[in-house]
Amino acid sequence: MKIYGALISPFVRKVAVIATEKGVSWELGRGGPGSGDAEFLAASPLGKIPAIDDDGFTLADSTAIALYLDAKHPEPRLIPDEPQARGKAVFYDEFADTVLGAAGLKILFNRLVGPKLLKVGGDEALALQGEAELPRWTDWFESVAPEDGWLLGETFTLADISVASLFRTLAYIHHGVDAAARPRTAAWFGRVAARPSWARVAEMEDVMAQRIMAAAAA
Repeated sequence: MKIYGALISPFVRKVAVIATEKGVSWELGRGGPGSGDAEFLAASPLGKIPAIDDDGFTLADSTAIALYLDAKHPEPRLIPDEPQARGKAVFYDEFADTVLGAAGLKILFNRLVGPKLLKVGGDEALALQGEAELPRWTDWFESVAPEDGWLLGETFTLADISVASLFRTLAYIHHGVDAAARPRTAAWFGRVAARPSWARVAEMEDVMAQRIMAAAAA
């Protein structure tokens, strides 16, 4: 399976971890906002990442891809069948993709992606707005982060992957998990980071990130 996008994206990382957790072989393909690559645009008509090409079947949007992979490869199940747990898994995925992501990505785009990677500049006012918004959501998450286990109890799910993926990306702009201020979040994130699937993707990402950050510093 081909996954289009860069692993520093929380949404691309989410899909990569899900695929790895399920033992699905994958490789990265180039693509992202502004790309004119025909292969990428065929998989992602909106021009957003991630998108996949799974033996000719194309699909875009990380949540849509998560649903697809969990249905096609049901073991291990990452989106529970039990109604309340299923609802909570989708809720945390939405929390990560929207409110946590909306605040954090204002900082990411306007201080890193726009000015340093795409060379199109950034809006510092929007970055400051994101910084003002972020504590509300990280404080709330600290209040619900589990002392042990996972967000939905004993089972590792999409909920853990989605939220942890946002926190890892926020570390690139110095807004990752603050263990002193949010110890429950830090302990939970440490358990996620210790998962073999997460560690494997993180190792690949570290190599890519070194290149990207070197280009950003140039």
